[in-house]
Amino acid sequence: MEDIKGKEKLLRRLEEISQAAQKTGKVRALLGFGSVAQVERMDAYSDLDFLVIAKKGYKWELIEDLGWMTSIAPVGYFYLFTSDGYRLFFKDGIFCDFGIVEEEEAKTIPHGEGRVIWCEDDFDQWICRSTAQGNGGEIDLERAVGETLTNLYIGLCRFARGEKLAAARCIQNLALDHLLACSHLINKETVYYKDPFQNERRYEKRFPSLARSLPKMIQGYEKSPESALAILEFMESTFEINPYMKELIKNLANDLIHKRSGSIVNHPFMA
Repeated sequence: MEDIKGKEKLLRRLEEISQAAQKTGKVRALLGFGSVAQVERMDAYSDLDFLVIAKKGYKWELIEDLGWMTSIAPVGYFYLFTSDGYRLFFKDGIFCDFGIVEEEEAKTIPHGEGRVIWCEDDFDQWICRSTAQGNGGEIDLERAVGETLTNLYIGLCRFARGEKLAAARCIQNLALDHLLACSHLINKETVYYKDPFQNERRYEKRFPSLARSLPKMIQGYEKSPESALAILEFMESTFEINPYMKELIKNLANDLIHKRSGSIVNHPFMA
């Protein structure tokens, strides 16, 4: 029930934004993206992701004077995160992520499938069609496996030096990203709103069986070696991997686990 109420609240606010934009007389259209375009997946935790299409010559007026937005409801915080894009938080918890552009600019912005919230009669609604090149996932499996293994090794070497943050990023982000990019080659993807820009979005619903392995692969700041071993174990069960790299990574990770004193590990291949 909470999600339904949250969804209704978001849609009401979206309509209020649409009305406010129209009243300025400076707007051609309001286009929704993300869950604003795919309303069936909107819930209480969704934000309002939209583009304001300004009439020619009015873009900067709308950007420099945000009164048409701030007059809708009390605002807690907003900032300009690109030259023409705002992030704004209403005090009632609604978060808006929006850009203000002219019609010709909108045609050049990569985006997923959109939805017209409101537009003038002569507005070109084809602008809402997806222009994203798409994140189709890794297609060169050999390269992806090589990148994963290499980043595991580099991350372990950084952990050995005491660079735990760099190690965590290398192992639990970079290496894992390459592995996750192969998900569609490992398991059949569940049809559930794939994000064209971020492969990790809705991953748990798209690849539920693979997602169950993630907690062991992402064990946090202090446990990059354990995370590396979990990633390596998953890879062994899924792909054919180079035996030299397998032993190199396994030996270094185990060595680090046994030497948590913080001293530098004397590893002959440390880079």
